[in-house]
Amino acid sequence: MSQFVDECGLNLRAGDGGAGSVSFRREAHVPKGGPDGGDGGDGGNIWLEADHNVASLLSFRDHPHRKAENGTHGSGAKRHGKSAEDLIVKVPEGTTIYDLYTEELLADLVGNGDKWLAVRAGRGGRGNAKFLSNRRRAPAFAEQGEEGEERWLRLELKLLADVALVGFPNAGKSTLISRISAAKPRIADYPFTTLEPNLGVVRAKGRTDFIVADIPGLIEGASTGKGLGHQFLRHIERARVLLVMLDLAPTADHPPQEQLRILEQELGNYREELLTRPRVVVGSRSDVTEDQEFDGMKLSSFTGEGLEQVVHQLADLVEEVRNAIPERPTRIVHHPEPEDVQVERSQDGIWEVTDRDVIRTVNLNDLTNPDALDYIHSRLKSMGVDRALHRAGVKDGETVRIGRLEFDYESE
Repeated sequence: MSQFVDECGLNLRAGDGGAGSVSFRREAHVPKGGPDGGDGGDGGNIWLEADHNVASLLSFRDHPHRKAENGTHGSGAKRHGKSAEDLIVKVPEGTTIYDLYTEELLADLVGNGDKWLAVRAGRGGRGNAKFLSNRRRAPAFAEQGEEGEERWLRLELKLLADVALVGFPNAGKSTLISRISAAKPRIADYPFTTLEPNLGVVRAKGRTDFIVADIPGLIEGASTGKGLGHQFLRHIERARVLLVMLDLAPTADHPPQEQLRILEQELGNYREELLTRPRVVVGSRSDVTEDQEFDGMKLSSFTGEGLEQVVHQLADLVEEVRNAIPERPTRIVHHPEPEDVQVERSQDGIWEVTDRDVIRTVNLNDLTNPDALDYIHSRLKSMGVDRALHRAGVKDGETVRIGRLEFDYESE
């Protein structure tokens, strides 16, 4: 039996860049050789992309690791290494992405095709041919490949449905969805039969198809987490229309109006705007009622009473809401980076440059090679690192860390 998983951890590791090559052209009868080391190839990025063909996060539960390929190394004769392909990881529509450790919201992939660059690949290192200049005629150094990013994420799925069925346990929601769609949920006469959401496509003659979600039953206190309430209520958030089902059976714990009060209270406590969501309120299980007073539409999934009327009323609301929503193009979620070089004081009291390009300039070079150190110094100056350290208030003699490099600061 397939399982529905709506929350999981995911570890992503982007590909490393290939190393640049240190090579010199040496051919017989060629009076002037020179550096001809090629560049390393870039590693593969990892993107998360929403796909309407993916139903749940089940594939990540037992296999939470995804790794992109590395770029290959450069070689002599200016032969560049091959860059790796990006890895596209497909997730369900409605997946919200958080940092596993900080709980920072990183991206929200709502519709099919929405994508987000989750971890960036390491860039390939430049070969020594790239460092040839009038001042540096025989550069004996090249850049190493950059390591790809790695991070742990927490994925949370909020179902995207046109209609969410809302009601107490055993209000007849599962039976209803089995009658109006091809969904086959588990049905029994005890509470909490539905422990995971079920989706069904409703195809009414002459009407636009719409998706109905059978949400596990809510109980009083659901908005505070009682009965796994938050996990259930999460899936109601994105439904366009609510079908509130009130149990008319004499065995119900509360009369219909009290059920409605409690359900509205839990919806409002969880997300107040859910109370303004378009909705249809019906009395369910009318076939077993004992003349219980209920002023409203009634239905029985067992006898079929009221089913057609409810389906058409839902279809009307769904079409109305859909028409009010403008067409939304596919989104690529971006998080802009600061333009200036960033300097922060770390917990151990050391000044740290956190700009990725600056760190890359340091980490990709051989810190034991005098030519490479000379290049790093001139490159950092041209990138504005000296100005950034001065603006941050770094004093002479204080320690500065840039990637793998630590040094005592001296103002010029």
